[in-house]
Amino acid sequence: MITITETKANSSVPAARPRALVRWLSVVAAMIFLMVVVGGITRLTESGLSMTRWEPVSGAIPPLNAEQWQREFDSYRATPEYQKVNRGMSLAEFQGIFFWEYVHRLLGRLIGVAFALPFAWFAWRRAIPKGYGWRLTGILALGGLQGAIGWWMVASGLVDRPDVSHIRLAIHLLVALFILSCIVWTMLDLSRTARQPEAPRTAMPTIAIWALSLLALQLMFGAYVAGLNAGFAFNTWPMMGDEWFPSGTPMLTPWLSNLVDNPIVVQFIHRWLAFAVAAAAVWLAIKALGRKLELPAYVLLAVVSAQILLGIATLLSGVNIVIAVMHQANAVLLLIVLLWSAHALGSAKRDWT
Repeated sequence: MITITETKANSSVPAARPRALVRWLSVVAAMIFLMVVVGGITRLTESGLSMTRWEPVSGAIPPLNAEQWQREFDSYRATPEYQKVNRGMSLAEFQGIFFWEYVHRLLGRLIGVAFALPFAWFAWRRAIPKGYGWRLTGILALGGLQGAIGWWMVASGLVDRPDVSHIRLAIHLLVALFILSCIVWTMLDLSRTARQPEAPRTAMPTIAIWALSLLALQLMFGAYVAGLNAGFAFNTWPMMGDEWFPSGTPMLTPWLSNLVDNPIVVQFIHRWLAFAVAAAAVWLAIKALGRKLELPAYVLLAVVSAQILLGIATLLSGVNIVIAVMHQANAVLLLIVLLWSAHALGSAKRDWT
């Protein structure tokens, strides 16, 4: 009789559902991956300033008739980009760039809904394992902040200059990738919790911290390259023109500003920092192989090799948009695979010690 009563009481207690959370977060992660890719297309097609207002709710509905389209176009024609770069653009051409910025913002809204509503449901059902609620709440807060950062970036190109600030662009990209990294790491933790409920949390190995730090720095310079159109400065490889570093490069003062604002210097750093990232990734892969983690190690080696080749191809093609988008998409994939390899290595170290 006591056993039956205890069983009924236990059955009424909500159970954590780590596998369900993994499936949910994998969908959100895929949406963020797509949004970063669309963001790259938006930047490469110079579409980011086509929407001149930030309307988080009503902005989800695009222009639906000729009058609304004309109103949007008139608003764009008052911007520095139209006045200094795109003067004479037709309405049809404007609709082309408006499309990519609209899709980019729409994806942001959809990601917010896809995260917030299931999160609320899982929390209400008490299906979130202990210790993960605060982490998911932090990710939700970062998502809201990212929307504000996106508008802060766009606003930098609507007043005096015909382009967004490359520094704000870098911040916008890095925050998006930080959110993605938090989601991926949480997914990996939840997957391990589902397999081994009593397993301790996985600590990131030191080599992975170095590799991720170098990759973050490289991603920042990649955003600088995009924001400054620095990819067009030199389209030769391995040298820049006939020299490893062009001796006639006009330098800015103070000198440190060249690391941020000089397109030639920024391209030079982005070229060669890639090999430091690759070396760290190879080192991490070797460590993983030492723990018999062949799959993440070989995938990491393949993705980092592809990234180097795509970077070179982007330069040699004169920043062909298809190759450039593939280069950016593979950079995000490299981040994901690096996190996967780091988590596998960190988990193996705990299991073997």
